[in-house]
Amino acid sequence: MFKTICLLKRKPGMSFDDFKAYYETHHKRFGETYLPEGARFIRRYMHAVANPMTGDVPELDYDVITETFFASREEWEATMAIYAEPALAAEIAEDEEKLFDRSKITFAIVEECESDLTARDAG
Repeated sequence: MFKTICLLKRKPGMSFDDFKAYYETHHKRFGETYLPEGARFIRRYMHAVANPMTGDVPELDYDVITETFFASREEWEATMAIYAEPALAAEIAEDEEKLFDRSKITFAIVEECESDLTARDAG
């Protein structure tokens, strides 16, 4: 498995509810249309909560984390080549202008390390 994440912030002046509604009814079609069969495409919307010590509720740097799972790095590279085709790239950029603060879009490859905590010594 090969996993990427993308951190996204809504454009200034857009409400969170409008942002989520547009993403879920319009923008996600790019993933649903162009990702390979069997890929997973998850959107995790973040909601700030009050700091238990101060009560402050911060403005988050990002509103959604998208996670995309591919069968391999090669599959991811092939998909990115499709997204980079000029006509599709222009269409995506045009849609992003309606939705995101494009200066904050951040992509990353994820390397996971996991600990099995079920096997801890009881003593």
